[in-house]
This record gives sequence, structure tokens and C-alpha cells, in this order.
Amino acid sequence: MSDVVSEPEVSVDAPRPRRVAPFIALAVAVAIGALFVVLAGSDSNQDDTVSSFLIGEPAPTSRGTTLDGEAFDLAQRKGSWVVLNFFDPTCVPCVQEHPELVALQAQQAQTFDGAELYTIINRGSDESVRAFFAENGGTWPVVSDPTGSISTAFGVAKIPETWIIDPDGFVRARYANVVTAAGVSSLLQQMREGIVE
Repeated sequence: MSDVVSEPEVSVDAPRPRRVAPFIALAVAVAIGALFVVLAGSDSNQDDTVSSFLIGEPAPTSRGTTLDGEAFDLAQRKGSWVVLNFFDPTCVPCVQEHPELVALQAQQAQTFDGAELYTIINRGSDESVRAFFAENGGTWPVVSDPTGSISTAFGVAKIPETWIIDPDGFVRARYANVVTAAGVSSLLQQMREGIVE
């Protein structure tokens, strides 16, 4: 009788599935972190000008009446740098931008050959705009545009929009975004010095 040595049973488990969930969670966390870093480092108030068919052309005929009852005619502003800001008191970016316009007016008042600032009411009643300026400051002229003729002439698509007109009456720049006082002042100075055409 021979001794038969039986081999121990070896149990073979099916291959274990790898745990993928922690790796997916880690990848998602890294992606969200990277997105946060990019967004935190971006400047939502980039004073980037945008193109327009009006750049380099004579400014459109623009007439209206200020909230103080004075006549406004852009053609009569030749000889001065003019900044036109199209505004609506219910527009969130317009409201966010307003302190920058207050600062811009103060800067330009202290600058030789400083620009004249005008607000053009794009939407909103004269009364709502008066109330907004009374509460938030700003002493520059505000021009009523009840028919939208000035906004249409400039092709205003989305507010806030800000335009720069040179002393010869030519359109020099268009901002289709929130502006900063520093950005507009810097561009005006470069234009005065001939650094930017």
C-alpha cells in the first residue's frame, strides 16, 4: 500500500477588481482645484477693448437732454476727450462698475486735458437713474436716451459699454465689459501721448 500524499488544496480566487472610485475622486478633486486656481487668478475686470466698425470713424450723431435739463450734443464736445458709458441701474455689472466710474471722473478732473465723462441711459427710467446716482455718487452729466437713438447709433449690444472719443470727434476705443478707472485712465494717457493709435 503506497502512501499517497495529497497536495493541499489551493483555493484560487477570482481576480479582485481594483478599487477605481478613490482614483476617480482624486482626479475630480485635482481638476476642481486646478479650475479654482485658474478662476481665482483671472481678472474679471479686464479692461479689454473690443473691435467695432466705428473705431477710427467720426462718432455718430448723438443728441439728447441731460437729467438736469441741459442739451447734449456730442459734436459740440470736439476739443475734449469724451468717455461715454451706457448704463442701466438694474444691470448688475453696471452697478459693480459704478465706483470705478466715480474714481475715473476724479482722476480725469486732476489730469491736464482730462476726459469728460457722460452716462447714457440705455435702459431704466430717468427717475430710477436719478435715485441711483443720488445713492451711489457721481456728478457727471447723465443723458436721457428715451428712443434709444444714441445706443443704436453706437451699436450697443450689451451693457455696460464704454466708448472713448478723441478731441477731433473720432471713436478711438470701445469696452464691452466692466471697466476700471486705472485701465481707462491708462489708455487715455497712452492715446494722448500717441503711444496707442
